[in-house]
Amino acid sequence: MAPSRPLLTVRGSEGLYMVNGPPHFTESTVFPRESGKNCKVYTFSKDGTLFAWGNGEKVNIISVTNKGLLHSFDLPKAVCLEFSPKNTVLATWQPYTNTIANKLHLQKINDFVLSPGPQPYKVAVYVPGSKGAPSFVRLYQYPNFGGPHAALANKSFFKADKVTMLWNKKATAVLVIASTDVDKTGASYYGEQTLHYIATNGESAVVQLPKNGPIYDVAWNSSSTEFCAVYGFMPAKATIFNLKCDPVFDFGTGPRNAAYYSPHGHILVLAGFGNLRGQMEVWDVKNYKLISKPVASDSTYFAWCPDGEHILTATCAPRLRVNNGYKIWHYTGSILHKYDVPSNGELWQVSWQPFLDGIFPAKTITYQAVPSEVPSEVPKVATAYRPPALRNKPITNSKLHEEEPPQNMKPQPGNDKPLSKTALKNQRKHEAKKAAKQEARSDKSPDLAPTPAPQSTPRNTISQSTSGDPDIDKKIKNLKKKLKAIEQLKEQAATGKQLEKNQLEKIQKETALLQELEDLELGI
Repeated sequence: MAPSRPLLTVRGSEGLYMVNGPPHFTESTVFPRESGKNCKVYTFSKDGTLFAWGNGEKVNIISVTNKGLLHSFDLPKAVCLEFSPKNTVLATWQPYTNTIANKLHLQKINDFVLSPGPQPYKVAVYVPGSKGAPSFVRLYQYPNFGGPHAALANKSFFKADKVTMLWNKKATAVLVIASTDVDKTGASYYGEQTLHYIATNGESAVVQLPKNGPIYDVAWNSSSTEFCAVYGFMPAKATIFNLKCDPVFDFGTGPRNAAYYSPHGHILVLAGFGNLRGQMEVWDVKNYKLISKPVASDSTYFAWCPDGEHILTATCAPRLRVNNGYKIWHYTGSILHKYDVPSNGELWQVSWQPFLDGIFPAKTITYQAVPSEVPSEVPKVATAYRPPALRNKPITNSKLHEEEPPQNMKPQPGNDKPLSKTALKNQRKHEAKKAAKQEARSDKSPDLAPTPAPQSTPRNTISQSTSGDPDIDKKIKNLKKKLKAIEQLKEQAATGKQLEKNQLEKIQKETALLQELEDLELGI
């Protein structure tokens, strides 16, 4: 039986060693520290009772519960290790010498992903399109690979140079992020992305994302009944969808590019790592209530503890070679333990000891920060870049984009309080009934349908009117072209791209160009 608290394994320039999990955080005696820089790989068994590592000379296996060496193999070239689900086999990877047990005969397979969990095993395969034919993803169940009807499901689509395939925990469905290297519409520098849903029962759909822009991350809930997508130009939106690909809850917009469900699926962390500042939003996804908003600056790694209460964030090399270290958080935002690697050292890898499902039962969510002896950190606020011409002028509070609040915090007309979960459900029913009545009226008397009222044109909306003067029309066309280029620069700046000085100067001219365009159009 594995320990009641997960161990933390640390691999870096200080060697390979284990640390006891919360609340002690002392070095564990389960595994004597192996110093040196030759340890390239380690792994736990699925239930956390066995631990294997390679030190460049041998691959060793110990029992975590008995603290004893079980086996040692002369495998100096092993670079990948993996235990079988029943802990009876340790697979190692080095130059290929395995015997083929079965084979899927399908031309031009570009990628494949095996399903998680027990038998029957399934596999998703991707074949890119060619010569006008679409790309497609097919699902198969091992070992039924032969025959025209062997596939469990098939989804074809255009606009795909590569895909990312994500199985849910129960192996009943796959989410496919299809990406192109170039967006031919010119809307995005990062190419174009679409999200597709494919189920093993043959159902498939395109997930409609309300905001244009990149898809940063998609995560399945452990229940396999819903998933969260983070998408759109910064500030990015985050939305939970059900298996019908209908939106269940909209978290609004914010500085985020990743989503992490807790092992029990009742807590969701939305985070902004990489080129963002490490902001995290911790949500109770049963009641759609915000729990905490901690900040983990410069983090390159995030992982939930198997107990569903604690979070690990780390700054590792080679992604970042300065300020390496790791932190253990409680989901309420408190830092319980912190370790900083010495300035001349590096941290390469850190991970939790895994446990089987059910070992740690889900606990009631608390919203009050737990006490901690580690002082809370005040995040450094980075100042925005200001070109030399503006550094002696007053700073204005203008924003490139307004952030959108979560759907249950949006003020309603005549009511400043956010809607409750029940009120949101009733509001959707009321809107659906109202839309059905209007549709019925229009079907009964199409000739009496009301003429839609004219809407005011936004200031920066392209107008199709002409003046009759070719010179003025040409000026209007050039102004609109410049304004469109400014919009694209603002979108690039919002995604974190560093703009050149001349590009920033172009953005500053937007107000003057809009005024000039309005003056010309008013003279038409």
